[in-house]
Amino acid sequence: MDTAEKRYGEALKKARARVGISQEELADRADVHASYVSQLERGIKSPTLGVMLRLAGALGLPAADLLRETEQEYLRRRK
Repeated sequence: MDTAEKRYGEALKKARARVGISQEELADRADVHASYVSQLERGIKSPTLGVMLRLAGALGLPAADLLRETEQEYLRRRK
């Protein structure tokens, strides 16, 4: 099933790969647990707004960029 959480997870994983850091490094920078980052990237968990902002900041990009990519992919796949 296609969910917004899965699309957000994919966007997060791509952004993390572009920066070239591990899940553990992202978790450390965003002050969350590494297993939580893994769950987010797999679309198992849905982040709060505060977590989204911290993750984006840890990646050095606006949270809106991650949400924009999430929305575009979510809408594209629903067609």
